[in-house]
Amino acid sequence: MFVLLTCGSLSPAFAQKNVITEAEVSRIVKTLSADDMQGRQTFTPGIDRASSFIQDEFKKAGLKPLPGLNTFEQAFTVYKVEPVNIAVQIDGVALPPESVITSSTSAEINWNATGQVKPEQVTIAAGDNFIQKAVGLLGQKKDQLVLVNPAHAAIFKRYQAHLNRAQLQTEINAFSTIFVLTDKTALTSFAVTGRNTISEQKLNNVVGYLPGKKLKEEFVVFSGHYDHIGALKPVNGDSIANGADDDASGTTAVIALAKHFRKQKNNARSLLFVAFTAEEIGGYGSRYFSKQLAPEKVVAMFNIEMIGKVSQFGLNAGFITGFERSDLGKIVQQNLQGTNFQFHPDPYIKENLFYRSDNATLARLGVPAHSLSTDKIDTDAFYHSVDDEFETLYIGNMTQTIRAIAKAAVSIIAGKDTPTRIAPETDQ
Repeated sequence: MFVLLTCGSLSPAFAQKNVITEAEVSRIVKTLSADDMQGRQTFTPGIDRASSFIQDEFKKAGLKPLPGLNTFEQAFTVYKVEPVNIAVQIDGVALPPESVITSSTSAEINWNATGQVKPEQVTIAAGDNFIQKAVGLLGQKKDQLVLVNPAHAAIFKRYQAHLNRAQLQTEINAFSTIFVLTDKTALTSFAVTGRNTISEQKLNNVVGYLPGKKLKEEFVVFSGHYDHIGALKPVNGDSIANGADDDASGTTAVIALAKHFRKQKNNARSLLFVAFTAEEIGGYGSRYFSKQLAPEKVVAMFNIEMIGKVSQFGLNAGFITGFERSDLGKIVQQNLQGTNFQFHPDPYIKENLFYRSDNATLARLGVPAHSLSTDKIDTDAFYHSVDDEFETLYIGNMTQTIRAIAKAAVSIIAGKDTPTRIAPETDQ
């Protein structure tokens, strides 16, 4: 058993009014990561149970629904696109399936070099950052034929395993992006044919609202994703990927912070507490959420991702992704001066974490939106496994991390500090 005293405390004054306790943190995260949640996979009864639980917690906290909604459930429709077939020819030669990646919302694809419908040709050269360029291209609403240099064959294969299967789309815009592995940089003779089936699917975020006292039209967002990956191949008879750290821990923080700030009753700016759905399969919840708010009204976003373990910096420490992209991190550090807790710049730059969680959508729109974490992502043996369970969490350190986030956000919530905006990076 871990003892909270080994972690220390932020300050006696902060603790006096504190509702962020080990017992409460433990109760919430244990519920969200229990076996009856079935790993909280999107489109399963387990994630519906998780949604209901979070809504109940928001109600108990005394939050209000997001203006325009009657409940805490922010429901939306996505479209499931299932590839039936795809065939690509270059100079009359058919490419093998392992050389093609398809991302499409078109029922039919019929391209050729002399036809009326001609895709734009784009290259990903050997020296390009494949992830950054591919993600940027996938966000564009136009037909594209992407010629990928074979130097990217390994990561191409990883993306193929993800994209060449049923995909979700937030809208049906009848555009396709086809990636082909080739050493050519321009094509004069090609043919692409394909067919997809399209069906509607329902999803929902859970959103709670705490109106501001003075700056009601300015928002500070606290978020985490409540979905996980469901069931996996059994290991020692266990097939449920409980997702205790990923990201029941972050969702627990959101609920605990909601209760904390509701009790304070002194937020100048309005606060939004959001549990996102479908992060694990493409960030569809945060994508939808970002379209419901004017981004210029969102002053800051604290996205909380995997805080159940001790960070590489030791106890009472975590990190902030994209630290250099706005001064939110410096404000956080200033607010924590005099305490024993520190948030450091992200030490895992090669992992591209800034664009791998739900902060990314709002960040691309200029919002100072960052993820806060304690995870050793490069060595985490429990990540996306059946062993990511409640028993692996360090509840004492997790509780201290949530308390630190509450204190770190105080000046922003009070309207005293306004983080600098992030330069939009639509090509990421």
